[in-house]
Amino acid sequence: MRQSLVDYVDWLGYGHGERVEAWIERLGMNMPELQHFRAQTTPSCPAYVASPAAMPVADGVPDRVLAIKVTPDQEILDAMDRAKELAHWNMFTWLAAEIPQREPGFLGGMLVAIKDLMTIADRPLSGGSAALNDTIALRDAEVVARLRRAGAAFIGATNLHELAYGITSDNPRFGRVVNPAAPDRIPGGSSGGSAAAIAAGIVHGALGTDTAGSIRVPAACCGIVGFKPSYDVLPRKGVLDLAPTLDHVGPMGRTVADTAALFAALLDLSAMPAWRYDSLAGRRIARLAGYFDQPLAPCLREMLAEAMETLSEAGATCSVTQIDGMNSAASIQLNTICAEASATHNALLQQNGEAIGEDVRVRLEIGNFLPGHWYLKAQKMRSRLANDVDAAFGQADFLICPTMRTAAPAIGATHVDIEGRTYPLHTAVTQLTMPFNLTGHPAISIPWSHTEDGAPLALQIIGRRSADWQVLAIAELLETLSPWTKRQTADNLERDRHAGN
Repeated sequence: MRQSLVDYVDWLGYGHGERVEAWIERLGMNMPELQHFRAQTTPSCPAYVASPAAMPVADGVPDRVLAIKVTPDQEILDAMDRAKELAHWNMFTWLAAEIPQREPGFLGGMLVAIKDLMTIADRPLSGGSAALNDTIALRDAEVVARLRRAGAAFIGATNLHELAYGITSDNPRFGRVVNPAAPDRIPGGSSGGSAAAIAAGIVHGALGTDTAGSIRVPAACCGIVGFKPSYDVLPRKGVLDLAPTLDHVGPMGRTVADTAALFAALLDLSAMPAWRYDSLAGRRIARLAGYFDQPLAPCLREMLAEAMETLSEAGATCSVTQIDGMNSAASIQLNTICAEASATHNALLQQNGEAIGEDVRVRLEIGNFLPGHWYLKAQKMRSRLANDVDAAFGQADFLICPTMRTAAPAIGATHVDIEGRTYPLHTAVTQLTMPFNLTGHPAISIPWSHTEDGAPLALQIIGRRSADWQVLAIAELLETLSPWTKRQTADNLERDRHAGN
């Protein structure tokens, strides 16, 4: 078998025999998904075709429109100084040298950082990789241009897991991103720098991308809000692709309100819509069981029970549901992301593969070993899974589960043990987020509570296709009820009291 693999590699034109061991090791890590996938029959349904969702429409209370104050120039300068002080935490790939030029807009100078995967006019784009040439962008990515028109003040470009293909944000070129909320734990990825910049108090919001959880996972690890909108509600023009049918652009913020303000600007709206809910009364919320709670770390199980009790006491109608076929999600994801990422970066891999970090390079390389017909099979299985998720909304307005099966893992961990099961790190971290990249439903992560040592624990809320504003509205109500918010409020009051003395 080993010689056959070497011959196949030579036939593909790579011819790097020394890479064989790395490929075998990585394929072995994904063997459970590969074996599961091979055992599944190909559905008779059509293959999944990722198509843009309808424009999300807000249906909140008309007299509660968000007001955003203009950020003073001094606050921008202070934020830049703060970023420079924390430069060794590697949150940014570059910082602005002066106060950004701001146009008037309803964001009112909100401090925003941009993931270094999106073009910013007159600035280099690295994708977090030494393999790219840091070409100076001629124009803004469309989402960056929209934020600029809405009055955002850009601080700089944030660090990330190289080419957005990973979950630790341990970047071989710019260094490892440190998690301000729990420095001994990973910040999550791939949008780790964006989450860290918010958690460190440098910016109010940031842009990220999410292919398997790359917005929601860092948000959960760092104790901030991360929103993955419905698929392609936000344009990806000017954003480096990884896996085009899975990639989502989305906002991250200190609070749901900050995140919603960014979302409005990213939709190119001229003002904030009325989007908030007055109460949870009558809202039907189903806790996801089965795949989504077997297993869960005890602290997450306790968090979820507490959250459901709080929701019920606040007037929500709570239930429990399972989604058929969810156990196939990981194998569908593997056979989708590997094929698409390898195709996206094939030229880069062949021309400058040695400059790509080892963990990303080997993932791009193994995509060449998966049979082409497996991709079609995966898309048929994906279509059936999307229908199963749609069906779950027959008895619920929103679905809820933890964002991850465990709190942010420790730096350097390669595997995670959860209730007697051992998972590779990437599997443990993304299992609860990646299903909704496959299906394109909107999903948000909000911090709910924390572990005994202070690490954030987060909830994920999922809505119907195009119900993006409704997901934000329900998340804001949960945010006000969360122990995390109450703790943050108490800490802020205590700081203000000491500052007054």
